[in-house]
Amino acid sequence: MPEINEQAEAQVTGGGAEMMDTTAVAAEETVSAETHAPAHGTDGNFHSTDANGNKHIIVDPITRIEGHLRIEAVINSDNVIIDAWSSSTMFRGIETIVKNRDPRDVGLMTMRICGVCTGTHYQRSIEAVEDAFNVTIPKNARIVRNLIQGSLQVHDHFVHFYHLHALDFVDIISATKADPEATAKEAVKWASVAGTTPYIAAASDFKAIQDRIVKFAKEGRLGIFGNGYWGNKGYKLTPEQNLIGVAHYLKGLDVQRRMSKMHALFGGKSPHPQSIVVGGVTCVQDIQNPARISLFQELLRETNDFVKRAYLPDIYMAGTAYAAEATDASQSFHGTKHKGTLGKGVGGSGGGLLSYMSYGDFRLDDTGFYKSALFLPQGLVLDGDITKVHELDEDKITEDVTHSWFEGTGAPEHPYVGTTIPEYTGLNKKDDGYAYLKTDGKYSWIKSPLYDGRKVEVGPLARMVVGYVKGDANITKYVGNFLKRSGLPITVLFSTVGRTAARAIETEMIGDAMVVWAAELAKNAASGDLSTWTEFDFDEVSKDCKGRGMAEAPRGSLGHWIVIKDGLVKNFQAVVPSTWNAGPRGPNGEIGAYEASLIGTRVANPEEPLEIIRTVHSFDPCIACAVHVVDTKGKELAVYKVDPTCAF
Repeated sequence: MPEINEQAEAQVTGGGAEMMDTTAVAAEETVSAETHAPAHGTDGNFHSTDANGNKHIIVDPITRIEGHLRIEAVINSDNVIIDAWSSSTMFRGIETIVKNRDPRDVGLMTMRICGVCTGTHYQRSIEAVEDAFNVTIPKNARIVRNLIQGSLQVHDHFVHFYHLHALDFVDIISATKADPEATAKEAVKWASVAGTTPYIAAASDFKAIQDRIVKFAKEGRLGIFGNGYWGNKGYKLTPEQNLIGVAHYLKGLDVQRRMSKMHALFGGKSPHPQSIVVGGVTCVQDIQNPARISLFQELLRETNDFVKRAYLPDIYMAGTAYAAEATDASQSFHGTKHKGTLGKGVGGSGGGLLSYMSYGDFRLDDTGFYKSALFLPQGLVLDGDITKVHELDEDKITEDVTHSWFEGTGAPEHPYVGTTIPEYTGLNKKDDGYAYLKTDGKYSWIKSPLYDGRKVEVGPLARMVVGYVKGDANITKYVGNFLKRSGLPITVLFSTVGRTAARAIETEMIGDAMVVWAAELAKNAASGDLSTWTEFDFDEVSKDCKGRGMAEAPRGSLGHWIVIKDGLVKNFQAVVPSTWNAGPRGPNGEIGAYEASLIGTRVANPEEPLEIIRTVHSFDPCIACAVHVVDTKGKELAVYKVDPTCAF
């Protein structure tokens, strides 16, 4: 992929100015705590400007995400984004890797799709095979899987907000100007809004953290915080609020480690757990040992304490500070101009498509995988209509490759018959030192998923919206609490801020639910039920079958579809959350979720596209789930001989 590589080598982006990655900083720039690395172009800081004053900017790579993502946007003379394109610059080949393998091994391979949401890919592939074999797992296995998946969800959401997204709202340098005494009072204020007490309450604690930041800033040693848009007008928090955010960011580094332990207790390790198998789970000793369940419960208590006393107060604080843009309907996506049906008037900056889908997740009884009640409900809310939920029809799920670097059959394909054949067509020729996406043709390694021919958003916001409109008791309670305590209207959910808040709401809700599930596991084990696996005749059930594993990953609706013949995988397709959200235009120009969320957004300083980064980060992109590397010329990259025996 020479064009892509040349882009990386040229380091051409305004999006490189982020806290976790300095690779995109132009070589001649020296970045300090209060200087930034703007994009360089022929007319100053933009890559091109047309006769109408519209500026075409490239943000590549978007950092603080999993994988490689490029955003191109057109910003008009009023600093409003009028068009945008999302492109993955890597290829995923997992569908080809698992062909002709034993279906019982597929989960161990597909979990390597990603190093972040590993357990959920593992579980979805196992469930797809169980669906194909018509296997129902025992109660203990169902509960343990819920606890493993719940631990992943809570940990993933927590790390995303504090360590990948919070610095889009929190200005590190502003925190150096805060009054620690006033900061302590501010912490009490927002904890009170959340109905609790602050996790960090002492002015002396805030002063100690502030002193560390000041010292590093003066010495020019801000490290991962050194390359930010500090001072940008897009930041809205006060110095005291920024200091609270920084303090929780740093404390969260330790808290998330304990969350990861929860995931490993029943999963065996984290990432890449290994206790889930076709038919159930293997962690028998953990289930029958009360000490192991007690340890899980203790770690969960610590997790929920931080979520309630730090995470949620921070969301109330940020949501209030950014409420104006979150409810500014003039910044909402105008779909009628971009192959959609929506007009302006709903939501605010970053709202996007306003069409949401959830497969549902967390089985609550043992009547079978697709028959049981769900903790997270299933359905769709379309076109911002919060009066109706549409039932999910799996047959309407397809993937299109009109604008993706793959060969296609000429029509969108259902995953059971889907193909994954690379067809890389490159970027446009460089005119000004920059190679642009061929937006009229193929421009991404991500396919374009469609539901009944339309684009939909998936993720925590989609789950909360679907559940709220459906009248789910839990979701109505937790979303209702957020809206009541924040004093914000329900339309605030349809924004970048709302998407971020939905993730926090779901974190609290799942954390509370796991308390009940862990107690249920302990009670069931104490009753003498230690069953963890359902027996099946592999030779019989694997002759000719197909199945799907459809549930919710942290980032949204995840489906693995598998076709099995004579005991081997004949076709496999994974349609992941970031495929739904990051996908390019559809066959008739239907715009993707990332792309739609950016259109209409007002940028405070186009030379520092903070708002682009903030909105894209609100989806928590996991491009690695959608892509892996391939040599497009068919060159053999490496050959590995695996010895199946183990010597000790």
